[in-house]
Amino acid sequence: MDFGGGDEIRFERRGATGIVTLTRPKALNAITHRMVLALTRALDEWQSDDRVAVVVVTAEGRAFSAGGDILRIYEAGKAGGFPVAFFADEYRLNAAIARFEKPYVSLIDGIVMGGGVGISVHGSHRLFTENAVFAMPEVGIGFFPDVGGSFFLPRLRNSFGSWLGLTGERIRFGDALWSGIATHAVHSADRDAIVEALAESGDPDEVCERFAFEPARETEDASLSSIGRHFSLENINDILVSLGQGREHGDEFAGKALATIRTRSPTSLHVTHRQILAGGMLSMDECMRMEFRILNRMLKGHDFYEGIRAALIDKGSKPEWKPATIEDVGEAEIEAYFAPLGDSELAV
Repeated sequence: MDFGGGDEIRFERRGATGIVTLTRPKALNAITHRMVLALTRALDEWQSDDRVAVVVVTAEGRAFSAGGDILRIYEAGKAGGFPVAFFADEYRLNAAIARFEKPYVSLIDGIVMGGGVGISVHGSHRLFTENAVFAMPEVGIGFFPDVGGSFFLPRLRNSFGSWLGLTGERIRFGDALWSGIATHAVHSADRDAIVEALAESGDPDEVCERFAFEPARETEDASLSSIGRHFSLENINDILVSLGQGREHGDEFAGKALATIRTRSPTSLHVTHRQILAGGMLSMDECMRMEFRILNRMLKGHDFYEGIRAALIDKGSKPEWKPATIEDVGEAEIEAYFAPLGDSELAV
């Protein structure tokens, strides 16, 4: 089946299942504009195709998807051609997955970050294997947890989403299942059998019940308690103070979190904290419109390009954030990221 994805994404119908396979393993299946448009076309067709009972998304190689194709975005932005159209189509796809009326099964084996999260976490069934590694690390490159991060992060248990968004930390499948990111844990060795079972029955609930198991949570009780205590606060400066006090009282987890946050983009931290607070009271479509407003300002700012330079261009160098500290970021500066776009608002 050809929906215009070229050699970057493959589509097939097998039995009752529409199968999507990401096929850029050398690029860790980073999401491109072509892939976004092709998947959008496939879902549009399969939504009304009675032969397709369920959609399953999987990937070649050691990553499900490590995110968006950041270098392409960086190069386009530096040249003055801000790739707004890519993000608009990506965000519309994220919203379409959230409202897709048929079961949508993501089979996560390996790294899933950024744009890869956007095409998986909004589906009805999220299957994580023991090889899965999840993160939303955007604050470390001067960006923000987009692709619906403002919708799903505030809905995770125990302020776990706030901790993930503000630190960019990685978690494994036990934590993903406990927090609500994953709906099931499965063994990597069973991936092909799961796809075949879905093709035969078209019943993901029955297939998941057959193959799923309950892994142990990786994060310890004391660390979860620390996350809930510090990251539930509604002011980012209060979070920093709370983490500092925890460190002074021997809370090693709080000390580590504080040290990590201090390396992230101050602007990104403020924006991320506010979007997570706001997103908990918004619908998915409303979240995508909010994120599109933020995106338009981020692409014209400083920290995103500085973060990519430090992480990918001059690898290992220290980014020079502007403003340099969390305390230096003004309220009016952050407010501007959320201001309406007028005629340029995202149509979801």
